[in-house]
Amino acid sequence: MKRHSTAIWKGALADGTGHITTQSGALADHGYSFKARFEDESGKSGTNPEELVAAAHAGCFAMQLSHMLAENGTPADELDARSVVDVQQVEGGFAIKTSAITLKGKVPGIDEATFREIATKAKETCPVSKALAGVEITLDAALA
Repeated sequence: MKRHSTAIWKGALADGTGHITTQSGALADHGYSFKARFEDESGKSGTNPEELVAAAHAGCFAMQLSHMLAENGTPADELDARSVVDVQQVEGGFAIKTSAITLKGKVPGIDEATFREIATKAKETCPVSKALAGVEITLDAALA
């Protein structure tokens, strides 16, 4: 199975603009810019690659955990996963340094220790975590 997205960029880095389109159409010619990526901490001026990585990581992790909890006989009622990706300036440019996952789970019939153990395994085995092997991935998991 292959998935794709397209990015079109026009102009120089600081004053150029781009548009991202995803295969699903969830993003269709959605704008992004230097300001949206590196200057606007509010995240309101457009999307950016790091935000999309964070969305992919949170979504992948939640699905993997859902599967593992069901296999454990304790399917989740709800998993609220959030990933915060930190991009920092480093020698030679920028780098994603961490992806911090915060999780609140509504899972009937499971104790906190087992929940955290399964969540940790999901963090280590979801495909996006594997793709981010060079990034520090943290997890703060708790039952709601």
